Amino acid sequence: MSLIPSEIIEQKIYLIRGHKVMLDSDLAGLYDVETKMINRAVKRNEDRFPIDFMFQLTSEEEKSLRSHFGTSKKGKGGRRYLPYVFTQEGVAMLSSVLKSKRAIQANIAIMRAFVKMRTLLASHADLLRRLDEMEEKYDERFRVIFEAIRELMKPEPLPPKQRIGFAVNE
Repeated sequence: MSLIPSEIIEQKIYLIRGHKVMLDSDLAGLYDVETKMINRAVKRNEDRFPIDFMFQLTSEEEKSLRSHFGTSKKGKGGRRYLPYVFTQEGVAMLSSVLKSKRAIQANIAIMRAFVKMRTLLASHADLLRRLDEMEEKYDERFRVIFEAIRELMKPEPLPPKQRIGFAVNE
């Protein structure tokens, strides 16, 4: 049994540059170490982390994450450099440079979460393919049903952010 619920891990997996990745700070939280400890271990073992295992975010990507997820701003007690993100392979490689029992258990839970997400995405794609095949077979009367099914399969849009503060009436 894992210490970390898979739902928590799944919420920390983001899609950036077409890759499912995890932030160095999120991994540090799961491993119960400081972010700088992870980044030091990676720098000491750079040859184990090619670009398809780990990369640094651009300032635009970091700003986007900050606005969506409320991470701290530069210079305000938060990060002073752009975050690194790790792909599934990079997370697996971290277990070879972080030797604590907590890191090993967290890595196992993270690998399971990545596999679960991949399985769900594959089944979703298979369902869409089957739906397309069925739509070709049946006539126009079923078009409304197929459109409704596709609408149900779309991810829910994020609710609009509410402004914080007072509104001034003039």
